[in-house]
Amino acid sequence: MLVASLCCIDASAQGDKKSSEILEAMSARYQKIKSFKAVFTYKPTGEKPLKGEATVKGTKFRLKMAGQEIFNDGKLMATYIKETNEVNLQDFDPTQTGDLDPTKIYSAYKKGFKYKYLQEKKEGAKTLDVVELTSTNKNSQVDKVQIEVEKATRAISSWKIFQKNGQQVTYKVDQFQPDVKVADSYFAFNTKDYPGVEVVDLR
Repeated sequence: MLVASLCCIDASAQGDKKSSEILEAMSARYQKIKSFKAVFTYKPTGEKPLKGEATVKGTKFRLKMAGQEIFNDGKLMATYIKETNEVNLQDFDPTQTGDLDPTKIYSAYKKGFKYKYLQEKKEGAKTLDVVELTSTNKNSQVDKVQIEVEKATRAISSWKIFQKNGQQVTYKVDQFQPDVKVADSYFAFNTKDYPGVEVVDLR
């Protein structure tokens, strides 16, 4: 989930014209947003749906899901595990965050994927365009991603990740607040806020 600079896409090489236009418009929409907060529901196949929350500001993010809270201030990434009151510290490597980086959802398609337009569908009063991204990276754990984009606003409604091991996870955006005011300190883990926390420094 990166609000990165919009780059030119060779539609003939990456995908059909319609899917390219949809993805470019979606990316352009989020590129204009300096920060955001999103509440989402995620559901692994065969399991109960769970809630998550992501706050993003540039390359900084704070993500709450699956009993963990990930703090990333752009330099240091801290993963706090509530159940054990433990935090793991490591240098932030933007190439290693995978599915758990909410700053990448809007630009992930630009590298390592080919894409095609699947269908138009109705969901309540909304009309959604469905685009499928197929991984071209043999080393990736992801096989494909299906993204549903609102036709009227070009906002992401949901995305479904199909992994090569057969697992599937669906993420649905429940609330989205653009341009939220948030201090940089919000993205840094502070041990004072977590009494008795065990710090595991992996750097």
